[in-house]
Formats: sequence, structure tokens, C-alpha cells
Amino acid sequence: MRNGPNTRSMIFTIFGDYIRHDKHDIWIGSLIKLLKEFGHNEQSVRAAVSRMYKQGWLESRKNGNRSFYRLSPRGKARMEEAGKRIFKLSPDQWDGKWRMFFYSIPEGKRNVREDLKKELSWSGFGALSPNNWLTPNNLIKEAEYLIEKYELADYVHLFTAQYEGAGENKSLVEACWDLSEINEKYTLFIDIYNKKFKEARVKSNNGNITLAKCFVEKTLLVHEYRKFLFIDPGLPAELLPEKWKGHAAAALFSEYYKYLEGPAVAFYEQIFNEGNVLKEKW
Repeated sequence: MRNGPNTRSMIFTIFGDYIRHDKHDIWIGSLIKLLKEFGHNEQSVRAAVSRMYKQGWLESRKNGNRSFYRLSPRGKARMEEAGKRIFKLSPDQWDGKWRMFFYSIPEGKRNVREDLKKELSWSGFGALSPNNWLTPNNLIKEAEYLIEKYELADYVHLFTAQYEGAGENKSLVEACWDLSEINEKYTLFIDIYNKKFKEARVKSNNGNITLAKCFVEKTLLVHEYRKFLFIDPGLPAELLPEKWKGHAAAALFSEYYKYLEGPAVAFYEQIFNEGNVLKEKW
């Protein structure tokens, strides 16, 4: 029985780390071969791809009896944003201001609320109260995108402001995010992947690591690290605790990623080129 990440989640990771960089689409058969390395079977891959297509993350085309897939504009935009955040080694310099997102959504649009909350959290906003979200980062464009996406222009107010309360700016951070819990998760990531990195170097020096294994390890590394996009708002250094583990985790991720990149990409390209004989542009 297969253990580990679900099929749909792994497909997102592969599209984000490999396929989005390619100018061509990918044959479903190639995806099936790539996902087989993680223990996913053909049926689960086809079902996951079909679901992602229906949800608007992917586009498809036919060439004979072969189905090819690529990221939709929506999927590409999400992967581009995720990529920038994943490979960011240090936070931006803070301008001392907060971006505030206030909304009052009527009952007729209540189905939008949960999706909006997930999107705000993923983008880096924190909930000061159920309907009041804020961030020290300049996420106005991201906020405007959500307003347009969910047609909320009449129900949302955006502000850029400075905190003038009795406490410090960090008091807002404490109200919106549990940095201690996030720090613990970073510590666990560091412990696990320091060990994996050392083991990979030993196997490589002994000639005991294959291209396929590097592909698997690199993909799982990205998959695990990108989970922090859902919990870490990417706060400026001025608002982080002194013993913040996020910086060390980012450095470890970057170093291990680069170590695996060459052989991992070689394996991906081997599978891609075997199945994608016709490299037609859309």
C-alpha cells in the first residue's frame, strides 16, 4: 500500500517544479510514469488530472488518441506566485505599514467566505478578527485579484495604515499568527532534511543514488517545503522572533535542492522526451 502525499498534491508539485518551466504540454502517459516513482497508479493519476482540469487548474488537448495537459492561466499564475515564495531566501524590507482587508459578505454570497479565507491565508494575510485580515507585506495586487475573482467590490474595504495602538507592531503579529508553532515545524523540517541531505551525499559518493531516486527526493523536498506557504505569512525580519528557524530552513532547502537538481531534471527530461515526441506549441 502506498503511503505519503496524495496523487493530486504530487501532480501540483511536479507541474510547479518541472512542467511550468517547459514551453510544451505533457502527455498523460508521461505523468503516469513520473508518478509511478512515488507509488501512484494509472487510475489515480487519471482521476486526479481530470479533477484538476474540471477545477480550472489545467488545460488539455488531443493529438490522435493521446491527451496532453498544461497549466491554465490560473494554474500558471498560482505556480509562479508559489515559486517566487518558495525560493525566496530572505524577507523583504518592511516599510512599517499594514495592509488591511475588511469584508462584509451578504448571505447570498456565503459560499464564497470559506474559499476567500483560504485564499487570504495562503497569500499571507492573518485574521485579526473573522472579517478583518491584515499583512505587513504589500499584497494589494493579490487582494485586488481576490476581489475581482469573487466579485466582492461592493463588500470589501482595503486600507494601508500604520499601527498606533498601545502595544507594539508585534502584538498584531501575535494576534494573527502562532509563530511558535510555525517555528517548531521549521525545526522539524531542518532535523529531517539535514539527515536526508547527509545520507544523499554519502550515497552519491558511493555511486549508490540513481537519477530516478534524485527525482523522487527533490520532488518530495519541494512538496514538503511548499507546505510552509500555507502557514508562514513571510513576515519582515523586524516582526520575527530572534530565534526564527525559517531562515535556516530556507538555506537548507536551497542547498539540498541545488544538489539534487541536475540528476533530477535529467530523469524528468528522459521521461518527458520519451512520451512527448510531438512538441507542438499551443
